[in-house]
Amino acid sequence: MLINQFFQAGGVVMWPLLAFSVVAIALIIERVRFWYRINTRQHKVVREVLNLYRVDNVVGAMEKLKKNADLPISRIFLSALQLEEPTPEEFRLALESEAQAEIPVLKRFQNIFETIIGLAPLLGLLGTVLGLIVSFASLDIGDVGGTKTADVTAGISEALVSTASGLVVAIFTLLFANTFRGLYQRQIAGIQEYAGQLELLYRRRYERGDRAYASTR
Repeated sequence: MLINQFFQAGGVVMWPLLAFSVVAIALIIERVRFWYRINTRQHKVVREVLNLYRVDNVVGAMEKLKKNADLPISRIFLSALQLEEPTPEEFRLALESEAQAEIPVLKRFQNIFETIIGLAPLLGLLGTVLGLIVSFASLDIGDVGGTKTADVTAGISEALVSTASGLVVAIFTLLFANTFRGLYQRQIAGIQEYAGQLELLYRRRYERGDRAYASTR
């Protein structure tokens, strides 16, 4: 069966399923690029920043962060390092506040994925019902093998195709949505680890009275 014939066989619900498929693919591509950028650059950037800060090169650390400001962890670090001589408590609160602000960026499009995953099977089920309605409406027991048999077959085909299409869209989207959810959880754990290391370094500098910890304007 050709693609266009398959699409026509699924009935009217194939149009919203097609729209869901296009939206899901577009958002998946955006998220893949987003997570690829983070996973290929973030660890190296954080390691270099922490090493610079550890040897008292605060300016170098901040310049490195500004060059990589498209990374969430860079924005989180900068929010604290740009404060004017904060106390350790203020430094920690700045890290935590910015980390909370980055959560919507990390979870972006998750609600849309969940909507597609929930609605696609329901649309497939709706197509099944519509197909069965067509089949029963065309059914004539006294016309076995007659002209209405084709209508019955078409209704059954619509029911099966729409159900299969809805499940395929939902399963495909669910696979990537769960992958992105796992990456999000790993990212949150990484942010907590990296922010804790930076906070520890800052506390040590603060306790020994080193005034080079403040940002330079």
